[in-house]
Order: sequence, then structure tokens, then C-alpha cells
Amino acid sequence: MTDFNTRLREVRKSRGLNQAEFAELGGVKKDAQMNYENGSRKPDSDYLQAIANAGIDVQYLLTGQTSTQDLSKDENDLLAGYRSLDLRGKAGVQALIGGMNSVSTPQKNVFHGNVGQVVQNDVTAPQTFNFGGKKS
Repeated sequence: MTDFNTRLREVRKSRGLNQAEFAELGGVKKDAQMNYENGSRKPDSDYLQAIANAGIDVQYLLTGQTSTQDLSKDENDLLAGYRSLDLRGKAGVQALIGGMNSVSTPQKNVFHGNVGQVVQNDVTAPQTFNFGGKKS
């Protein structure tokens, strides 16, 4: 598991900011930011509040786990439901998710000869197919 200073550096770089720019978000000087990132100093609550106000997930910095505030209502409901399950229920959900198809690249159809009509994707309406009959 990574530590606070490693996660802080990772978040700063993911935002495309240098140490001076990120320090400005937190209301500190570049030297303080460098000390936070190399682990020689720990930031105070004012710094953490300032970067949180700038959209940084402080919970992730402190614990390594992302905040659930960024999740939609549906995602929060799913997470709450999952957390309320016993071990058997959680195993069932994980098996269900593991068996789902991931989004893959669309199938490419290759046709040889004359093709009158092609239907792609799911067809949900009733269908009738007549083969070998004469055209009217």
C-alpha cells in the first residue's frame, strides 16, 4: 500500500501540476509541498481543507481509498447493498459480475455474394422469415 506522500505526488502529477502550482492550491510555499511529498513533514488541516476545496480527494490521500462522494446515487446504493451482504452474498455478486461480458469491439460481418438485407444488434419485435419462396 502506498503512503500519504506517494499518493500526494501521484495526485499532483495526475492533475498536470508542478510542485509550486499544487502548493499554491494548498496555500503553502513550494518548499512545504516538497517536504510533504518527500515525507519529511505532514500537512496541517488548513492545507488539506484548501486542496479539498480545489477538488482533491483528501480521503484518498489519507487512506488510499477514494471518497464515495464522487459516486452517483445508483453506485452508492449498490455499494451500500453490497456492504450489507454476508460473505456468501458477496461471493455471489462477485461471481455474477465476473461472468458478465465486458464491452468488446463490435463484430465485423463479412458477406460474399448478394445480400438483400442485413439486421444488426438485438431484434425485439416479432419476426417472420420465409426462405426459398418465390418473390411476388
